[in-house]
Amino acid sequence: MEINESAPVVATGAVSIEASPEVVWDLLADIKRWSDWNSDVKSTSLLGPVVPGEVFRWKAGPAKLVSTLQTVERPTELSWTGRTMGMDAVHVWRFQRDGDTTNAHTEESWDGPPARLLPRMMRKSLQKTLDAWLGELKVAAEAREGTRP
Repeated sequence: MEINESAPVVATGAVSIEASPEVVWDLLADIKRWSDWNSDVKSTSLLGPVVPGEVFRWKAGPAKLVSTLQTVERPTELSWTGRTMGMDAVHVWRFQRDGDTTNAHTEESWDGPPARLLPRMMRKSLQKTLDAWLGELKVAAEAREGTRP
């Protein structure tokens, strides 16, 4: 799955995590427990399994989101699409083993009237959010792997 590269708001980020891709992917794919390690996520609701087409609802910051899983390929990729505040979002996570670490890469696009009206401000906000997700995913995965005290 690819983000919408022509959207007015696009952000990307990456981090090296001292954990296996399986550990990192499993942590991210456990949507019901995002709020355990991601301070921005207030609540999640996923009724079915983590498979393409499954819908989940969640609250992050001030936004209430409804998302649909698109790509579910353990341990290399997890992606979803969603809609909130008049915008269409596409979020993709990819994981690649690099020796004893995992390179985690994420990217997201937003398109819709708010994104076209305030692209610079929204891009900055999205980048801050992605950077925070990456940092908190790193801490949680390394704790689970036992490489972080």
